[in-house]
Amino acid sequence: MANNTTSPTPMAAPGCPMFDVTNYTCSNALILPIINEYTWSAGTRAFLYLLAMFWCFLGVALIADVFMCAIEKITSKTAKVRIPDQNEPDGVKIIEVKVWNDTVANLSLLALGTSAPEILLSVIEIIGRNFEAGELGPGTIVGSAAFNLLVISAICIISIPEGEVRKIANMRVFGLTTFSCIWAYVWLSLVILVISPGVVDLTEAIITFLMFPGLIIGAYLIDKRPCMKKEEVVENGMVGISLEEKSETIPVEEDKSHKNLLKLAKELGHESLDQGIPPEEAAKIVAAKLTEKEHHSRMWYRINATRSMSGGKKLVPQVYSAFKDVYDVTKLPEEERAEGKMALTTKDHTAGGTKAVIEFTAATLSVLESEKKVRIGIRRYGKMDTPATVRVETINGTATAPEDYIHLEEDVHFANNEQLRQLYVEIIDDNEWEPDEFFFVKLALPEAEENEDIVLGNISITQVTIINDDEPGKLEFGKPSIIAKESSRRVRIPVNRINGADGHVSVAWKTRDITAISGKDYQGGEGVLKFDHGETSRTIDIEIFDSMKPERDESFQVDLGECDGGAELGKIRKTIITIVNDEEFNGLVSRIVNLTKANMDALQLEDSTWVTQMKNAMNVNGGDLENATFIDYLLHFLTFFWKILFALVPPPKYLGGWPAFILSLAVIGFMTAIIGDLATLFGCLVDLNDSITAITLVALGTSMPDTFASKQAAVGEKTADSSIGNINGSNSVNVFLGLGLPWLMATIYHMTQGTEFKVPPGSLGFSVILYTACAIIAILLLIARRFLKPFGQAELGGPKWPKILSAVIMVSLWVFYVLLSSLNAENIINVQIGG
Repeated sequence: MANNTTSPTPMAAPGCPMFDVTNYTCSNALILPIINEYTWSAGTRAFLYLLAMFWCFLGVALIADVFMCAIEKITSKTAKVRIPDQNEPDGVKIIEVKVWNDTVANLSLLALGTSAPEILLSVIEIIGRNFEAGELGPGTIVGSAAFNLLVISAICIISIPEGEVRKIANMRVFGLTTFSCIWAYVWLSLVILVISPGVVDLTEAIITFLMFPGLIIGAYLIDKRPCMKKEEVVENGMVGISLEEKSETIPVEEDKSHKNLLKLAKELGHESLDQGIPPEEAAKIVAAKLTEKEHHSRMWYRINATRSMSGGKKLVPQVYSAFKDVYDVTKLPEEERAEGKMALTTKDHTAGGTKAVIEFTAATLSVLESEKKVRIGIRRYGKMDTPATVRVETINGTATAPEDYIHLEEDVHFANNEQLRQLYVEIIDDNEWEPDEFFFVKLALPEAEENEDIVLGNISITQVTIINDDEPGKLEFGKPSIIAKESSRRVRIPVNRINGADGHVSVAWKTRDITAISGKDYQGGEGVLKFDHGETSRTIDIEIFDSMKPERDESFQVDLGECDGGAELGKIRKTIITIVNDEEFNGLVSRIVNLTKANMDALQLEDSTWVTQMKNAMNVNGGDLENATFIDYLLHFLTFFWKILFALVPPPKYLGGWPAFILSLAVIGFMTAIIGDLATLFGCLVDLNDSITAITLVALGTSMPDTFASKQAAVGEKTADSSIGNINGSNSVNVFLGLGLPWLMATIYHMTQGTEFKVPPGSLGFSVILYTACAIIAILLLIARRFLKPFGQAELGGPKWPKILSAVIMVSLWVFYVLLSSLNAENIINVQIGG
């Protein structure tokens, strides 16, 4: 604890005491306070220290981002290896293999990266206290371990989408790290309570520290066992090294990724042609879809979470929502979009008839303003023998409530075997002319819905267009130009009726050759297109002839002519159709592929130059202003100073990432010292024990990036390894390095001084034993979830109520741990452990 007394100096004159204004209440920390706060009130100082501590937590998260990028650069290093290959001219093939084993990297540098603040806080506290034990560092390590295992695991369990599960895939390494985590705290208890109560000697410190490399070696051997078995049957020259797996797996994965890229690029190429999605936005959608499908490490999720917390450059492409919605809707066949039929998607949602699917009957609706209400159909299919409830809510578009319609938000209930429900949204008829407007109606499952066998279908949002019916309207083409692929055999030309839909109207049309010749390249002609009362869109279908041979682009024109029924022509009275052959389409696909690759390159973890780093630091959302939200701007403002400061760290590409690694680690150490001072002085000012500050504020602040990262990994990955698989490993490293290293330093110092390094059990011993008990219960719960059917036979996700129950149990264990540890630290309960 910081000094909380005020010491008077000798009397300057009889009856006139003089106080030393440099030695006031809570003024004795390692670095802080940097200015004299003698005249400040305790409440003001405590409030400012608390704000500063949270602000520094953001700073530590940002510099940890840089640290992680340096680690990724270091661990991604490859080496060229010569292996025998009979297919090569000289009989030797050169391949690249990773220098770092993934398991070793996860348990060494990656664990160091996620645990650096806790480890450095413990080291700095020991040094700052002249190699005497403190409570803040060890308390933070135990408190972070409790939060990571209990709270983060609970969040991951409950975050999995309904009906999905996530399992640990690498059970060997997970089993080792789990045992290591429990053993670390059992060993900690033995050292401070049993073997040499209240004292840590050099042997115990060395053993504790050496458990860190022991854990890495053990995990490496377990991880390599399958490879060793595989290598026994490999050709001569391959025995003893794990190259066969690399030489085969990596190209296969790269080939698979390339095929996925081409498939999505062709798919978006069609949407670019048919729906008017620009190639640039199509490339962003492709990049986003590829990113969703890729496997990502925990480090990737940690960095992405940190950047999301600071309004920085995201690792997932930000797609303009309007184009993404167009793409999502057009993924349905045209007949399904128009009529609401779900024949092809039923199997995707009903899970063999075991789930009830609820959706709108149509993706788009139109209503005349004079009708004063629009009927919206909601249907259910799949499982029909249970009641179901769905929430319906309107959302403003160009039409707004209450000016154009009456906002609706209510629950719709389906009885047993009930297939269709209808509801009405009131439309405001103002008898004034205005352009056609639209709003949306959205479906959602109520939070209180208990039936886990109910899901939403594809049409969970419908667009309602309010048509001004005070006039017959104007007729015009939907687009001034249309690109049609020659092999499509047909082009569908939309004609829209806008600014009115009263009565029956018609418009004449005819084709005109430009470079395309009617009868040779397309089936030209003329005709009359009729619109019924209230009808707002029709199409003209023109047949395209496929010459089956490469040729230049060819064009023809379609004109709108005389209108009947009082309608008028709009602005787009003619449209040009350009017929492109497959080579041209492939060129568009190639452009999308190249743009996608550029987008993927821009999503690399590290920046290439100082200039790029500074630009990304100065711009909200990494410069993507179009997709930046208010929260992004707010977080960017709060972290702007840190971003500019840390942009001065050398980019990870220099010298293999080592300069960035060393400098960012040094900055983390300095900022950790500041956080330690802030926490100590805050605790002093509010009369809070250091151990309580450590297991609450400091532990939560250092664990926030991991919390968001684990949640993202739990939802985004197919397994639970990246979300909770590394928690036990990090908790073990916290003890072996976070306590082993400062203990080793302190015992060596005391040995040179001829004294003992005393570690009073006190609140630490009680906290360690309490956490160990809670950790064992939590791990047993995870094991039970993996093997018991009611939990879904997986560590994460599963049925709704068992999932909620598991999360409640884990969070309750954390609250129980914090509460009892705090009560014991304040001597409200007095548990004597270790004398």
